[in-house]
Amino acid sequence: MNRTGLLIILSSPSGAGKSTLARRLMAWDSSLSFSVSATTRPARPGEVDGEHYHFMSPDRFRAMVDSGQMLEHAEVFGNFYGSPLGPVETAMREGKDTLFDVDWQGGQQIRASALGSHVVSIFVLPPSLTELERRLRTRGQDSDTVIAGRMEKSRAEISHWAEYDYVLVNENLEETEASLRDILTAERLRRDRQVWLGTFVKTLMEEKRA
Repeated sequence: MNRTGLLIILSSPSGAGKSTLARRLMAWDSSLSFSVSATTRPARPGEVDGEHYHFMSPDRFRAMVDSGQMLEHAEVFGNFYGSPLGPVETAMREGKDTLFDVDWQGGQQIRASALGSHVVSIFVLPPSLTELERRLRTRGQDSDTVIAGRMEKSRAEISHWAEYDYVLVNENLEETEASLRDILTAERLRRDRQVWLGTFVKTLMEEKRA
């Protein structure tokens, strides 16, 4: 193992391109693992346990929270959602990075956890709120009332932009993806993440002079 694994937090308001960027990033680097969230809500048609979510009972979810097995969690509309800690710790020990698709609250909890020093947080902004609303309407999935609610929530999400390590404006998808790759490459090369360097430098300094 050349380094410790990273916890990559990717956040954005709905419609800013976060999910598309996450898929592209994982296609670029197959060693990246995606943190599959746990939830107490029932599975929807077509959803697969362990792939889309880890579906579990409220009692089991609470037990995992109480025993420190959830890296972050929240209650949304009466259901619990959270990121199981076990798979993340395993990936870190193997030098693999884990990608989190969470909002600012989830990101805040992860940064405040014992693994906070391994976090790289990235917030994706839309080029404008007008463009964001256009993208939401283009989906054709939501009513005007739902879209208005999403736009209001987007303003609240955007207000937390300064809490992140990096902020990208997703005006051009290819350029934003390239910036994400650059960020990940640079963060992987940071001195404090290279666990092998100390031994290497010690050996280097002990070499006999010519």
